[in-house]
Amino acid sequence: MADNDGITGSFSKLKELRQRIFFVLGAFLVYRIGTHIPVPGVDPGAVAEMFRQTQGSILDVLNMFSGGALQRLSVMALGVMPYISASIIMQMMTSIEPRLKQLKAEGESGRRKIQQYTRYGTVILAIFQGIGISTAVQGQPGVVLTPGLGFTITTVITLVAGTMFLVWLGEQITERGIGNGMSLIIFAGIVAGLPAAVAGTLELARTGEFSPLFVIGLLIGVIGITAFVVFVERGQRRITVNYAARQQGRQMMQAPASYFPLKMNMAGVIPPIFASSIILFPASLVNFFGTSTEGVAGALRSFSTLMQPGEPVYTLLYIGMILFFAFFYTALTFDPKDIAENLKKSGAFVPGIRPGQQTANYIDSVVSKLTLVGAFYLCIVCLLPELMIVNWNVPFYFGGTSLLIIVVVLMDLMGQIQSHLMSQQYEGLMKKTNLTGGGSRRR
Repeated sequence: MADNDGITGSFSKLKELRQRIFFVLGAFLVYRIGTHIPVPGVDPGAVAEMFRQTQGSILDVLNMFSGGALQRLSVMALGVMPYISASIIMQMMTSIEPRLKQLKAEGESGRRKIQQYTRYGTVILAIFQGIGISTAVQGQPGVVLTPGLGFTITTVITLVAGTMFLVWLGEQITERGIGNGMSLIIFAGIVAGLPAAVAGTLELARTGEFSPLFVIGLLIGVIGITAFVVFVERGQRRITVNYAARQQGRQMMQAPASYFPLKMNMAGVIPPIFASSIILFPASLVNFFGTSTEGVAGALRSFSTLMQPGEPVYTLLYIGMILFFAFFYTALTFDPKDIAENLKKSGAFVPGIRPGQQTANYIDSVVSKLTLVGAFYLCIVCLLPELMIVNWNVPFYFGGTSLLIIVVVLMDLMGQIQSHLMSQQYEGLMKKTNLTGGGSRRR
């Protein structure tokens, strides 16, 4: 009977995991349907033509994150990027503002309050972006059927509603599905463009623009970069941690040594996203707001020519910004003093390092070295595909940022699935052990 109960429990757990996966797939389907519903009052054909004329700007990055919804000017054109931006701003504020620091220290109730503030910030950012998009498209001839204040209000309300629906959907995925909902939505948007990118590459090979040998080399290169990303993302620097000996009865018991793991890339994909957005911003202003060669517009146009991918100025500035944002974001999200204080409170110490400030300084030096290595790794991963795009017309979806997001989200998803399965096996093993132990005692 015990074995039957264990088998029944395992099947029920697997059924729960299956239901969670199906829920994520269903949410993806809803999201993809929403990306094809256009904003009222626009001409889809004119919108597509407008985006073809603005290739190479920040719109490509935003369009990738929205799963092509921005290019179709759909109700979900903004995607979850306003929420991501609001979350990053709130993380910065919690490191600066004392009241937010206190809220963060309050636990679950404080986290909910910060989450509520993040939603308010999302609405504000989405309103500003919606006004910008509605103003920009009304400046393009033939895109808007009936320009005016009514179109602006309708567009802003529609885009804000679409963003908040995606935020709600992402939270539902996190709660009722598996994995981080916001990351999975961005992942779904990027993956949705992969078939078209692969088809475009094969079409170029069929027409003779790409040789078969080049396509094979491209495939090997993508596999190699993916393996490199997996290797680095799984890489850790383990700091040995010992615990003070504790007395149990008449004996002094020494706790076994443990490790405090530190990732090589602690900033994730935030540095290349921020760097791309800032560098490509002048080109976006030029494409949207005129063709003048005088005044501010002329200065922006001259600067934007230097900011094209493949240009030396672009490459140097891109590397510098990735390095800056890698250190900046790591400093915001990781505090060595808190780690050292927690280790001291739990009676733990790093061998050869005094607890307290010296431990904090040691952890800070290790994190700084890891951040430098991780920043150069991000530069390599993001610039190599960028050069392939510029020199050999490789589709944009093979870019380093998109590949990095796909690999990192997939690794996190697989890790959570494995943890879910391991917890099931552990629970089943504990039940069988308890039942067997009980039976032997009765005998």
